[in-house]
Amino acid sequence: MTDGAVNRSARAPRVLVAADKFKGSLTAVQVAERVTRGLSRAAPGLDVVSLPVADGGDGTVAAAVAAGFDRRTVRVTGPLGEPVTAAYALRDGIAVVELAEAAGLRLLPAGVLAPLTATSHGCGEILRAVLDTGARNIVLGVGGSACTDGGAGMLTALGARFLAADGTPLPPGGAALAGLATADLTGLDPRLRDTGLILAGDVANPLTGPRGAAAVYGPQKGAGPAEVAVLDAALTHYADVLGRERSAEPGAGAAGGVGYGALVVLGAVFRPGIEVVLEVLGFDRALNGVGLVITGEGSLDAQTPYGKAPAGVAAAARARGVDTVAVCGRLALSPEELARTGIRRAYPLTAVEPDPERSMTHAGELLERVAEDIARDYLT
Repeated sequence: MTDGAVNRSARAPRVLVAADKFKGSLTAVQVAERVTRGLSRAAPGLDVVSLPVADGGDGTVAAAVAAGFDRRTVRVTGPLGEPVTAAYALRDGIAVVELAEAAGLRLLPAGVLAPLTATSHGCGEILRAVLDTGARNIVLGVGGSACTDGGAGMLTALGARFLAADGTPLPPGGAALAGLATADLTGLDPRLRDTGLILAGDVANPLTGPRGAAAVYGPQKGAGPAEVAVLDAALTHYADVLGRERSAEPGAGAAGGVGYGALVVLGAVFRPGIEVVLEVLGFDRALNGVGLVITGEGSLDAQTPYGKAPAGVAAAARARGVDTVAVCGRLALSPEELARTGIRRAYPLTAVEPDPERSMTHAGELLERVAEDIARDYLT
């Protein structure tokens, strides 16, 4: 644990739990439940408010639903072309869509990866379903994808046509983009012209090159060096056809280039995912009367300050003069690095259970224990 202290006399009776998921162990909703249980056990009668959060990746729709959005489902095309049931969230004309619901790595069968052929088609089908509801403000979270197709699949589902030299439609997947001769966008759903689309993510990578979608994220989707080269060349050609002007913009490399397709063709605006999610969920309003915020995610590490949920939560809380502490499975930041993110103290599960495997399999009960520690340190 790191050191830190809050003036006990300044404590308020209300605590806000705004944590992301512990990947592989607990959803953000489950994290909030366990932390609340531990706090209440150590400090009976404590007023605890839960607002599960996400940064645009897995769990973004669930966070919106937990905040009061309606959960809707639609049958769409999965990353391998098979049908899957995808969820999105809807409230007051605002829709929250999660690409991973239709094209996520988590949808692939165990041991099966398809870096060259996985498609984002289902994401476009979700967007079409959203348009059918009448919603014209959409937040598209773009984390956790299995595809590297530049968003071509998504755009095809929305009416675009990507054709080979002989006029036939390209097959799905990023590798096929090497054969792109014509991009026909005349058939795009006209409702998109009146729709505001926010691209929400934590990836600032460009579309191509050594920091591009294929080079950086292709390996985690199963691409070896040769396949990374194939995908990068295909995306480069794709950008040559659609226009390279925006291929280096932040967000263009998100979700295997889905960000690029959304920026160039759909007129999306890229924003850091956690900022968008906090705004949509009403985080600023939830802070009213709060004396302490508890945030967290599975690992607090070198990536945390760069658009991850805990840093975004801490920054927003600090702007309101509210202290933030964090729970995590693993802590790999120094006290100084934590302080720069606005987090006063971190409570890793590994401080209670040093065995990483047991820390993951028993994350729920361990979270309750560290929440009791937080209550004793700050709230009693």
